[in-house]
Amino acid sequence: MSAGLVIAILFSGLLTGALARLAVPGPDPMPLWLTIAIGLSGSIVGAVLARALFHDNGYVISFTSLGFAIGLVLAYRRFVQHRPLWGPGALRFPQRGIGVDRYRERLQSLGIDPDARTPDPAQARKTRLLAMLDELHRAGVLDDDEHTTKRAAIERQF
Repeated sequence: MSAGLVIAILFSGLLTGALARLAVPGPDPMPLWLTIAIGLSGSIVGAVLARALFHDNGYVISFTSLGFAIGLVLAYRRFVQHRPLWGPGALRFPQRGIGVDRYRERLQSLGIDPDARTPDPAQARKTRLLAMLDELHRAGVLDDDEHTTKRAAIERQF
């Protein structure tokens, strides 16, 4: 088995796992290795089953593999994360699962509340304005005094 074949198999698993995660509504934070494992597992089980039933029909094998990978994502959500598969509860950020704690910490360090369903529009506008102001300052369009004055004005406005 060559290194190129192993890389191609891993890439195929990543692609199938990523498509399966995109097919299921709501956030599903998980590590890259788990996405690849879901994609490879779905591909293998789906390919074996489809080949046994439909005799080397490439389209059927591909779609059955993706279907099994989607089923694995749904099973992960239901039995590992203990979340509903559909409805409003499916759109909430998970409380448990592999890698969820680390992802929550990253979001909170960026000032994003993972439990908020939609960001506050005023806070989003303020953040966007401050980012644009900082970019103008870095580009040299605004000097330090102008930057400080305009930043204080935005802080007062919100």
